[in-house]
Amino acid sequence: MPEKLIDALRERVVVADGAMGTMLYAKGIYVNRCYDELNLSQADTVREIHREYLQAGAELLETNTFGANPCKLEPHGLAERTEEICRRGAELARDIAGDRAWVGGSVGPLGKPLSPIGKIDEEEAVGFFRPQIRGLVAGGVDLIILETLSDLVEIRAAFRAVRAECALPVMVLATFAAEGRTLLGYTPEEVLAAMQALPVEVCGANCSEGPHDMLATVTRLRAAAGEGGMPLAAMPNAGHPRF
Repeated sequence: MPEKLIDALRERVVVADGAMGTMLYAKGIYVNRCYDELNLSQADTVREIHREYLQAGAELLETNTFGANPCKLEPHGLAERTEEICRRGAELARDIAGDRAWVGGSVGPLGKPLSPIGKIDEEEAVGFFRPQIRGLVAGGVDLIILETLSDLVEIRAAFRAVRAECALPVMVLATFAAEGRTLLGYTPEEVLAAMQALPVEVCGANCSEGPHDMLATVTRLRAAAGEGGMPLAAMPNAGHPRF
């Protein structure tokens, strides 16, 4: 893209793509598969989804690497291939994006709670995130997106891993429940303050809320950030799951 993403976000709305897992499932790939591994075994399917989002008007494509960290890949026997899977995921998105869209490297939670709730301390978490970040950078992403996170300690660990591997801009998307707090109880204002302190380039919310609830969250984030403050991002899902 001719302009930098952060500059664009300060001037206008940038349209991102939608869910990757939902689209893979819709194409007949059942949830017992490791969706991140599809970057290696079914690359054409992943490319097709990126292409469909680009054709629909997306200006930011996220890589198919949300769960591609050693903790989540280990049950599939793929932990040692973390960097390879992430590099390939970035390359697939880059192939389709070309110079028509930005590519964001998707980094989700480790899937295991951090101390004091769990047994993983912050230093270990940094180590788990680093090969994922390294692969995304090698594959040519424009920014790193840390998303669907609820724990400020885990966010800090992921951010430290990013800064240990690169100087790319970072977008953090926390997940808030309908009552306006993350799973660990943080408010939008607390998350925004923590992101300003790191600092990251973009803060926002994604996933669990539908558009109506997320509007309330983003309104609170904007009030906390102030006009002309940190650019914000909102990536809601379609609403709460229902039969």
